[in-house]
Amino acid sequence: MTPDDVADALDRSLARVDAALDSAYPGDPGTRQPVHTVYVPADRFHPGTSAEWGAAALELFDAHAASPADVAAVWGLPPALADEVHGRVRAKLAAEPIEDLRVDFEDGYGPRADDEEDAEAVRVAGEIAGAAPFVGIRFRSFEAATRRRGVRTLHAFLGALGPVPDGFVLTLPKVTAPEQVSALVTVLEGLEAEHGLAPVRFEIQVETPQSVLGPDGTSPLPRMIALARGRCTGLHYGTYDYSASLGIAAQHQSTEHPVADHAKAVMQVAAAGTGVRLSDGSTNVLPVGSRDDVRAAWSLHGRLVRRSLERGFHQGWDLHPGHLPSRFVAGFAFYRETFPAAAARLRAYLDRADSGFLDEPATARAMAGYLLRGLRCGAVDAAELEAATGRPVDELGR
Repeated sequence: MTPDDVADALDRSLARVDAALDSAYPGDPGTRQPVHTVYVPADRFHPGTSAEWGAAALELFDAHAASPADVAAVWGLPPALADEVHGRVRAKLAAEPIEDLRVDFEDGYGPRADDEEDAEAVRVAGEIAGAAPFVGIRFRSFEAATRRRGVRTLHAFLGALGPVPDGFVLTLPKVTAPEQVSALVTVLEGLEAEHGLAPVRFEIQVETPQSVLGPDGTSPLPRMIALARGRCTGLHYGTYDYSASLGIAAQHQSTEHPVADHAKAVMQVAAAGTGVRLSDGSTNVLPVGSRDDVRAAWSLHGRLVRRSLERGFHQGWDLHPGHLPSRFVAGFAFYRETFPAAAARLRAYLDRADSGFLDEPATARAMAGYLLRGLRCGAVDAAELEAATGRPVDELGR
């Protein structure tokens, strides 16, 4: 029997396995991922919310970090890097302060009369398109106590939405069983058929112990992703619900607590290769009050953002306009500080030149992804990226 005969036999016997792997692990879609999700209670949302947040953030930034020297002092950046970042952050706050806007009908909205929430859902549906590059709503969970209200909000909202906006996503909160994910798929299929909608995608919030470890001792997350049938775009860590459910005292609840790191490590392994993206949670320490208070909150938030980025979580939650400056300063610094070295290393790999590193194809793809993320959020310009890599931007994602 020749090697080709053996290989042909293996192709036949492993065909189903190959197809299953290709289906379950298609890899990252290569499209833009927002750097954050901003949650705004439904009754506070209006079409100008993004501009309003940007103006408030820019006012705070100019008051407490008016110069590159201030940025260096608050966020601990080298002066040259702070100089690069300062102007870019001001421009970002003026032009695109919110990348992903989630209108909240859950915890941030609170209990409401049914007629009131129905009317709010219809109003938001008419105003949400174009409110930010990425938009969506979070409805009440499919746990028994809130299930009927969650379904009712989905019916009211999707019934009034019209064409599904680009970048639209739903958020399914407080998931405690994989069957809740398949139930959402069933609900969406019915609403799409009824209203002639394109398929609606959603993200799963990981904020309960049951979503990390099931009663059989395994993680339910891979099954949740599978049951979503290609509709799940992301797993979002819920800092405070998850920490509280494990008995962590309020003053110690944080995205850097060991229980958070454990949950996020499970999320990371479950999502790897599936095309489902990850988001870290939020901090509830707000940059308000005195100059020292604002700067201390910024320093904390910036450190947490940086920590998430280093661990492969390229997205997080922001809950206050004052979080935007620290989100973008930390993110822009992360992408700019090693941009020249990463671009040179990728160029050497593509040109088969010596860079001092023996890089694998997977590492090269990761470097290209890192550079493209920096470009898409505004930390890096297309012209400087193309000059540094020697390649057109549209070739880097291939």
